[in-house]
Amino acid sequence: MIVCSCNVFSDHDVRATLAAGESAPRTTGQVYHCLGCSPQCGRCARTIRRIMDEALPPDEAACCRNG
Repeated sequence: MIVCSCNVFSDHDVRATLAAGESAPRTTGQVYHCLGCSPQCGRCARTIRRIMDEALPPDEAACCRNG
């Protein structure tokens, strides 16, 4: 599925940047940077964040705050 029509990248492209392990991007801005582009209209930022939340393990600190 196309996530960003301005920069033309898909959910697969976003997930590929997240597969980098410890060096995986932690912000939407870092995802854009990894893909060699920058945000244009910003409509895709929420979708990128959702994909990141689904793909990346939660921070241990955030887990401890909730408990």
